Amino acid sequence: MNNSAKIVLVGMPGSGKSTLGKTLAGQLGFDFYDLDEEIVKEEGRSIPAIFMENGEGYFRRTETRVIEKLLQIDSAFVLSTGGGAPCFNDNMTLINRHGISVFLNVSIEQLLLRLTKNEADKRPMFQGLDTGEIRLKLQDLLADREVYYEQSKIMLSGDDISTEHLISELMSFFRN
Repeated sequence: MNNSAKIVLVGMPGSGKSTLGKTLAGQLGFDFYDLDEEIVKEEGRSIPAIFMENGEGYFRRTETRVIEKLLQIDSAFVLSTGGGAPCFNDNMTLINRHGISVFLNVSIEQLLLRLTKNEADKRPMFQGLDTGEIRLKLQDLLADREVYYEQSKIMLSGDDISTEHLISELMSFFRN
């Protein structure tokens, strides 16, 4: 595989971008970056704090700046984005110009299962919501974001996308 490949995982909250990304990077011997973690490092404060103190517009501009910075790295890496990152400031065009975008398309039911099982409280967007409200929020988000996600160079669908499947798709992508 290309030793300067920049693999960028996009998808809904709970789709497995970070989990799969870390495993994929490890198997390929690539560096791994989590966009939200990189934003926290850059800003020196949490994402909820950024939203509260400066608002979503500031956060989205920072997100774009960090994506641009990461895409300038010369070595190969896997980047896990936040669910909304591809949808603002022409980020998806930027990602596709400099990297290989992969959309992890997981069903609403599976996302709901993952988020209600152990993650909803870690995600400000879902805090305080019951299962029905989380389902509606996910459906609304997907309706808004799908047009961006579907611009990905590789699309993988399923509730248990394996690292092996992702590697196989990446190999096919590089062969073509």
